[in-house]
Amino acid sequence: MKKRVLAMIMASAMVLGLAGCGGSAGSTESAAPAQTETKTEEAAPAGGDLIKVGIINNDPNESGYRTANDKDLKAMFNEANGFDAKFAYSMKNDEQISAAQGFITDGVDYLLLSAADTAGWDSVLQDAQKNGVKVILFDRTIDADPSLYEASIVSDMAKEGQTAVDWLAGQNLSEYNVIHIQGHMGSAAQQGRSGALDAKVAAEANWNIVAQQTADWNAENAQQIVQSVIDAKTPFNVIYAENDDMAKGAVAALDAAGISHGVGKDVVVMGFDCNKWALEELLKQNWNYDGQCNPFQASYISDIIKTLEGGGSISEKTIIMDEKGFDASTITQEDVDNYGI
Repeated sequence: MKKRVLAMIMASAMVLGLAGCGGSAGSTESAAPAQTETKTEEAAPAGGDLIKVGIINNDPNESGYRTANDKDLKAMFNEANGFDAKFAYSMKNDEQISAAQGFITDGVDYLLLSAADTAGWDSVLQDAQKNGVKVILFDRTIDADPSLYEASIVSDMAKEGQTAVDWLAGQNLSEYNVIHIQGHMGSAAQQGRSGALDAKVAAEANWNIVAQQTADWNAENAQQIVQSVIDAKTPFNVIYAENDDMAKGAVAALDAAGISHGVGKDVVVMGFDCNKWALEELLKQNWNYDGQCNPFQASYISDIIKTLEGGGSISEKTIIMDEKGFDASTITQEDVDNYGI
């Protein structure tokens, strides 16, 4: 145990600067097709008193956000920093649950989880608890008793959605005809970002959703959704896409049809995640709004593990990442450099 604590203290000192929004990790120009099978990778061979960690995440190619998130985790959870880490990827809840059960059987010390869906986790988390495996949630919340996990380092997805909808309301359009492109249905990100818009549409007579469909975080799927609305000649003036890649796909359809978009143009374009290339679209005023979702959670998780390994307790069960929204009319190059992922 002493070796573990010493390793964690050294690791914490080395990587303290990873926390926050200022880092720049690689981005993808468009999301690759979603993977349907679980992939497991071993970060480093086991040895000595390394802390065994099983990390369950969504497909790293899902979006620029997820690429940055996976890169951040791998930079932290490796043998050099005192960890024997294995990674499993899937965008399907049942496959993630199966991977979690496998990690528990393997005898990991910690299970780190970014759930594809909020529901269905009680049984496997109860099994983890019975086997002495400590669970830490990251990126996304789940519908489970908080006693089943040690801590949750997450974005406030409902706040992200509300901030975006409040910004849109502030544009004072005479009528809002919205193409709503949703993310993976049932995920915390989709529920939070959809919820605020659904509530606003229900409350306001001049707000209408002309199309509401999931593109499952994928640019090509989003392009097809918008193209179908254009082909149907249905009037619209807002694209509300629940991530940047889907917003990019939507814009491709607008460009193909010769429909103007951005500041002072025919269609308001909104995305989420703050990929650097997306913020550059705001800077050029081709898009109107982008909501931040902070992917850099590894150092927060490491600090929690360090505390638990030292015999301490976690006083703050839920840690909410600091996030904001960006307006094309006010964004600066400094914002792009500091907050783009």
